[in-house]
Parts: sequence; C-alpha cells; structure tokens
Amino acid sequence: MSAEALQENVNERTSREVAESARETEWNRPSFAKGLYLGRCDISLIHPLPSSTYTENDDGEQFLSRLTSVLATMEGQRIEKESLIPDEYLRDLASVGVFGIKIPKEFGGLGLSLTYYGRALMLLSSVHPSIGALVSAHQSIGVPEPVRMFGTPEQKREYLPRCASGAVSAFLLTEPDVGSDPARMNATATYTDDDDGTYILNGSKLWTTNGVIAELVVVMAKVPPHSGGPGGISAFVVEADTPGITVTHRNAFMGLRGIENGVTRFENVRIPAASRLGREGQGLKIALTTLNTGRLSIPANCAATGKWSLKIARQWSNARVQWGRPIGKHEAVAQKISFIAATAFALESVFELSAALADSGQKDVRIEAALAKLWSSEMAYRIADELVQIRGGRGYETAASLKARGERAVPAEQQLRDLRINRIFEGSSEIMHLLIAREAVDAHLAAAGDLASSEADLRAKAKAAAGASSFYAGWLPHLLAGPGMSPRSYSDFGRLAGHVRFVERASRRLARHTFLGMARWQAKLEHRQVFLGRIVDIGAELFAMAATCSHAKHLEGQGRQEAGELADVFCRQSRLRIEQLFTDLWSNTDNADSRLAGRVLDGRYEWLEEGVLDQSDGTGPWIAEANGAEPSGASLSAEDLHRRYR
Repeated sequence: MSAEALQENVNERTSREVAESARETEWNRPSFAKGLYLGRCDISLIHPLPSSTYTENDDGEQFLSRLTSVLATMEGQRIEKESLIPDEYLRDLASVGVFGIKIPKEFGGLGLSLTYYGRALMLLSSVHPSIGALVSAHQSIGVPEPVRMFGTPEQKREYLPRCASGAVSAFLLTEPDVGSDPARMNATATYTDDDDGTYILNGSKLWTTNGVIAELVVVMAKVPPHSGGPGGISAFVVEADTPGITVTHRNAFMGLRGIENGVTRFENVRIPAASRLGREGQGLKIALTTLNTGRLSIPANCAATGKWSLKIARQWSNARVQWGRPIGKHEAVAQKISFIAATAFALESVFELSAALADSGQKDVRIEAALAKLWSSEMAYRIADELVQIRGGRGYETAASLKARGERAVPAEQQLRDLRINRIFEGSSEIMHLLIAREAVDAHLAAAGDLASSEADLRAKAKAAAGASSFYAGWLPHLLAGPGMSPRSYSDFGRLAGHVRFVERASRRLARHTFLGMARWQAKLEHRQVFLGRIVDIGAELFAMAATCSHAKHLEGQGRQEAGELADVFCRQSRLRIEQLFTDLWSNTDNADSRLAGRVLDGRYEWLEEGVLDQSDGTGPWIAEANGAEPSGASLSAEDLHRRYR
C-alpha cells in the first residue's frame, strides 16, 4: 500500500483518534499535578520529597566531579564558531560515561538517577547548550530510553552497551508535513516474508537531532496492515549506515549552532523484524511514554540558564555604574534582578521536584513532566530576555566581539537564541497546552460522556446528562471548602504557609472555573484552546509555587535560611500572574481575535502587507515534498552527509 493511500481520509477526527489511541488513560499511581486541576491539593505527595533524592549518592557525586574536570577543558565559543562539537570533546565525554548516565550498570552504563542526569545536563549546557541537546537527544529520547523500557532482552544486550560507550543515537519522528499530528505520517515500513521477516523502509525525516553523526537511530514509520500483523505506527532501531539511508542536508538554526541536525532519507532500507521495538502499532505509545520523563531534560537546562543569568546579572549590576550608583541599585533594574533570582530558584525547584517524583517510581509524573517542560521553557526565555536588557548594548553584542575589544566575553545574546528552541522542542508550548488540557479535563469528559460529543443525538445526551449529574453531585461540594481556608493549615511551612494555603484555595477555584467552561461550551470546549491554555498555565504556576515552597523548606533544614526569602518573593510574583490569568479566563478578546485571524487568512487585509519586499518569494514551497523527493530549487546534497565522530 502506498504512502498516498495511507494518507487518504486523514482529517481532524482521524488525527485525534490516532493521538488518543496512543494516550495512556489509566492512572494507577497518584499525581499531584493532576489533582491540582481537580481541586485536590494533596501536598503530602510532594512534601517531603523522597529522601533518596536529597541523599548524596557517592557514584553520582563522583561522576559530577569527573565531568566538571573534563568540561573545564572545553570552550563553548569554539563550538559556536565552528558550528559543531569537536570529536575530541565527544571522546572525552564518552570516557567519563556521559552517554550512559541513565543506562543500567549491567549494560555498561552508570545507572544514575534522573536527578543526577539533570544535574549533569546543567553542567553540560553551561559550556554550550548544543552539548546538552546532543546528550538529551541521545539519552532522553534516542535509542537508550525506548530500548531500556520496551526492548527485548536481546535488544538490550545488543544496543545498550554500544550507546553507553559512546555510540550516538537519534530519534526520527518529524517529517516535512508531520509535527505533532502523527496521523499524517508518510514514512512506511512494509513487511515482507523473505529472510524470516523483513521491513522495507521508505520516506524522509526532518529535524533529526544527532542524525548527521548518529550510529543508531529510532525511526517511526507506518506499517501497512498485512497477513502477519495489524500494522500501524511502529518503532524500529536502525543502524545509521544501512544501505539506502542518506543524510541529504544538515540544518542550520538561529541557535544551538553545534547540534548535528539534518534531513534523513530512506530508500528501500531493509530492516530485520528483530529490530522492531514492541508490537506493530505501538510506536506512538513508545514515543509518548519515552517523552514523559525525557521532557525533564529541558527543565534541567532551563535551571542552568537561571543560575548563570543570576550570576551575570549580579556581577554586572554591581560593576556597571550610572548616575553615581551601580545600576542594580536603580529600581527599574532591581526589579529585573529580583525576577531573575526568584525565578532561577523556582526553576531549580521545579526540576528537583519533578526528577525526585520520577526517581521515586511511586507517582505518575506525566503531567508533572509536561508542566515542568512548558513552564520552565517559557520562564527561562523571559530570564534570558531580561538579562539582555540589563546588559544593554553589551547584551546584544556577541561574546566574540566583546572579547575582541577587551571586555568580558558574556554570551547573553547567544543564550537568548539558544533558549528559543526550548519552547518548540519535544512539544511546542501550544501543543503542550493541548496535551495537558486533555488530561486536566479528562474527568469532566469522562463524566459528561456523550454530552461532550458533537456527534451524539439528543437521546444519548439526555442519558449522559443523568450520569454527569451523579458525578458532579459528589465532586462539586468538596470544591467549596478546604484546608487552605484555615490560617493554621500547613504551619510546618513557616513563613511560606500562606503561599501553600493559596495553592490549595486556587486549586479548588481552578476546578470550579474548568467546570464552568465545561458547562458553557460542552463539546465545543476542546476548540476553546486559549481558554484551556490559561487553565493549564494557572496549574503550572501553582505547581511551581508548591515545588518552590517544598524545596525551600528542605534547604532551610540544611541551614540555608535565605532559601525561604527566594521562595517568598517568587510566590508573590507568581500569585500576581495567577490572578491575571483568572481574570483573563472570562475577560478577554478571544472571540474578536478568532474573527480577525479568520479575516486575515481570507486575505481581507492584504493591503496592509504592501510597501515591503519579501526576499523569500520564489525560494521554494512552504513545505517540502513529503515523500522525500527533492523539490525544485532545494539544496539537498547528492552525497551522504552522514559521518561518525572518531
């Protein structure tokens, strides 16, 4: 069956059904974040954190010490200048076990926790974010994690030792016309009966981070139904030098200039059935499950951003004098410093909490990981923007230029460029809003049943209304009162108890507003994406507040009393953002914005675009050919650009 045939009837409903079929719907373990959206703030799920998280692990500490020594020999500006990570850097990283941080010891890895993995990413990214991106793409979503979670014993013995020793891997899902909508996937893996079962892989993959230098790749492709299996989107581990695989282009970006990201084409690539991960049709589920904790690499990198930005802001604001005083003493700049300091502490807290929950294995962290990725990527970018503003003209100047004229080589503008991708990587902020919102309103959709279906008839809706009434009769009363209303609640948090009480009250308030949205729009609620986005953002801020208070209390117990000061100011700032989001739920320009956008798309305001020149006109199609064919005017290479670091 051709790719064109597989693409037939791919409409909104089909796309939703494909995504929904891969979503994990069972909640067998508790989730603090999911509870927030239901008005249940069970602080005991996150405080105190699992003790193992804050107990120094000798292996982990020794590894971080070795890693710090190795990284001290590397120059981030060399990576920026040469637009690649030198082979000797990769060899040095492999020598201390960076490529196998989370791989079990029995397969040659270090067997360390997500917490230590994230702390390692902070160090790696502080040299150059491209190093953190390479390691994350390799270990968080590349071959090691899906093989560890879904591989057979034979696959684990085959691939994990190689990955741990330094064989770079990549994850290939995105295509020119496929981002977060896997139903549109064109890459196919057609099953044949020869050689005891072989798949023939054809198609093209875009934005293959590490794909240019990968030794092993995980490829997602559609398997047409056949007599021996059901078909569906499936995952395969593929040797990158298999005949028929060509890296036709290395992509260049505004930031992360050291990453080896490219376009990979597959032409009649033969894959043994033993290389398939899991069952046929399980590929998307494997990808989503891997991403549940894989997304925590971004909060770790963002925490590193906060720490470095705070250091630069503090030192620069003391050194730079204007109108007789250091600029940090001027209120306009002081406010920015306060935001950077408080948010840097919150970023670390969110990562530490999320990693601790994942390491414990006792909690369901799907929503926590997604919220951490969403919130951290947005807030870290704000920090980077504020740092550039504090630095003024020097913030806009490159580190190389600053160094050339004798000043400290601070790459503030580079950080702004490098961080921008985090709001797109591993699920854009808009997609993350939708994914989290789906989980946040899941209980309402389940209770509403056919009430939330635009295709149900009146009789089905009437029956569903009776079931929904029973659910809400038991659920709504508990939203009216809770421990957050008592001034003595959460007293063990000391000065931060008031903020924890706010989280509890706001959680119930959030659930009430979600219910009102469900009652108002019913089946149309899923199309109120901006409303749902605000619901998600409120929950994200509440999660960050709770994480910050818990982290601060732990640090105060270790003698860092000033941690409470940072947490207090962060919570004050967060509460203002939350109140504004609550206001915006019902007082906004959403309808007007939708109408205006529709008219823009219809061409009603094309006259507004006159008076400028568009240099991109005629340079190529908006989206390249989905089947991997070279479009007219494209600069895809005839030679294979794939290489391995030596």
